[in-house]
Amino acid sequence: MDTATANATDRSQITDRLLDAAGISVERLPMLPVVFDRMARLFADSMRQKSTSPSYVSVSYIDNERIGDVLDEYESNALVAVYYSREWDSRILIGFDRDYIFTLADVLFGSDGTEPPIDDERNFSNIETRIARGIFEEAAKALQESFKPIAATKLKLERIESRMDFAILGRRNNPAVVARLLVQAIGRGGEVFVIMPHSTLNPLRQRLSQVISGEMTNRDKEWTHHFQSEIQRTEVKLQAIMEERQMTLGEIVDFQVGQLIELQATPRSPVQLECNKQPIFTCRLGRLDGAYTLQVEDLIYQNEDLLDDLLSR
Repeated sequence: MDTATANATDRSQITDRLLDAAGISVERLPMLPVVFDRMARLFADSMRQKSTSPSYVSVSYIDNERIGDVLDEYESNALVAVYYSREWDSRILIGFDRDYIFTLADVLFGSDGTEPPIDDERNFSNIETRIARGIFEEAAKALQESFKPIAATKLKLERIESRMDFAILGRRNNPAVVARLLVQAIGRGGEVFVIMPHSTLNPLRQRLSQVISGEMTNRDKEWTHHFQSEIQRTEVKLQAIMEERQMTLGEIVDFQVGQLIELQATPRSPVQLECNKQPIFTCRLGRLDGAYTLQVEDLIYQNEDLLDDLLSR
């Protein structure tokens, strides 16, 4: 190794040590809010597939805090899952507060929110803990998928704790990035929080400081498939128009009960099929098994029709 290369390596190591000593500034990591925003969206999508009542998730807070200070806030008021990343050789925490756990149980058991929420300081039941365990996995999948463009990893659940003293990641005064996600469902709210020690994010600092526009803006295949399936199941009303005629108000006033209005249309005249007053197809009228039928013949290109109207003016 020549002298110039050695000096560059030394400068890089010194810079990294200085940055590690100074800690992580969320403002200097523009990809970090993007990661947690994507986690919120993916987590909300997974929850919508588990219940008929939709869940809405949004990021309310991302900042630096001491691990012990954060856990003290949730003492006897939350469940925390400890996850280990082999690729990062580090552990992170994902937690659900009491309000979200109670709301989660109501949502998954079909509640519509008409009953008052539980206001009890009791310990979490076995059923509530088992429900939280399953949803912890969904939150972890959303988090690891959100970090995939930055640094792929697999989060493995080690344990779930209700005592915050047992959920410590190293020393209590160690700094960490804390993200708080607000979850709303059936008119109630709760909080999901993620604690990532600085020692976990330090190796990812350079990637998090660079805006990765291409990878993060690609379409989400799962969301696209879900969106398409929901659209295809949407019920719409169609209206078939055989003929339209302009008439004066005087002619309409003279209508009599039992009067026949002759139409110029014939069985071979094209029928216009509309949806929400928008023409979409031209059809041919027919009969099958004693019922009238429509055979689609052509698509009505509204953009071309609109352009023709503008050009003719």
